[in-house]
Amino acid sequence: MTDLQAEPLPEKGPDNTLDPEEIERFSRIADEWWDPLGKFRPLHQLNPVRLRFIRDEICRHYNRDSQAARPLEGLELLDIGCGGGLLCEPLARLGARVTGIDPAQKTIAAARAHAAEMGLEIDYRATRAEQLVEAGEQFDIVVNMEVIEHVPDVPAFLKICSALLKPGALMLASTLNRTMKSYGLAIIGAEYIMRWLPTGTHQWQRFVTPNELEKALLDAGLADIAMTGMSYNPLTGRWHTGPDMDVNYLASAGKPA
Repeated sequence: MTDLQAEPLPEKGPDNTLDPEEIERFSRIADEWWDPLGKFRPLHQLNPVRLRFIRDEICRHYNRDSQAARPLEGLELLDIGCGGGLLCEPLARLGARVTGIDPAQKTIAAARAHAAEMGLEIDYRATRAEQLVEAGEQFDIVVNMEVIEHVPDVPAFLKICSALLKPGALMLASTLNRTMKSYGLAIIGAEYIMRWLPTGTHQWQRFVTPNELEKALLDAGLADIAMTGMSYNPLTGRWHTGPDMDVNYLASAGKPA
């Protein structure tokens, strides 16, 4: 598989890997990131299953004990679109050296403040992935959770992410499948009926099918792609992984050494 780090990166700009309207939407509610009953309640509910997936995939990839107290000790991890740090903080507690980036200044300010309260050292930056590529930074793990469906040009974005991976490193992602079921549950149900998310949080046409994501990952020079579904049980109020990828799903891909 060709290493695409040496290939020209896509042109920068808000028209391909960043949507200013998306950034502004999340900036307006930056103060609510750590309220488990607020506008980010769905992410708080998602966190246990996301963290378990991230921990287990990293430990499998790097041959580590997932049940150890700090199984990610010493690994350099980048969380792209980190928001208020809902994943950064627990990943830091698992031993990773975490860098969290987000284009929204207010969101990064909220993340820094909460990490300081918790006594955690996390490198938060209000920046874009392209700027890290220009600086020549690379990581053992790149995490893209609930980010891809907000990106205008997914293939261009994933090529940038690939450039941020060290040879032999791992990328982990979660996103939404573009199906009628996802339109009914993730948009009509979650935004308009249940009001779990602010109206306009998602644009269905930007959802990505597993086949589309796999092709984009392969085109970005990644391999060993694995995917699993992520489903919500309304009776228990909990998320779990399984074969159903009709709405939410998780993916892992490695960069050849």
